[in-house]
Amino acid sequence: MLALLLISLHGPGGQLLIINPLEISSLRSPLESNSHFARGTHCIVVMSNGRVNATLEDCLTVQRQIMGTR
Repeated sequence: MLALLLISLHGPGGQLLIINPLEISSLRSPLESNSHFARGTHCIVVMSNGRVNATLEDCLTVQRQIMGTR
């Protein structure tokens, strides 16, 4: 039996993001001067396919969720 463990995060607009933690390549905090991401973004989740997800959760919270699935 194969179990897929996903994490739940929230986008800056409050939308629910369900993410496979095995597909995350890196986390980073947005720069204060960077206007590429919506206001309220606390962590940028970079996926292995190159796409990015902006989250309301800070990177430490995202990292804890990732570690909780392993």
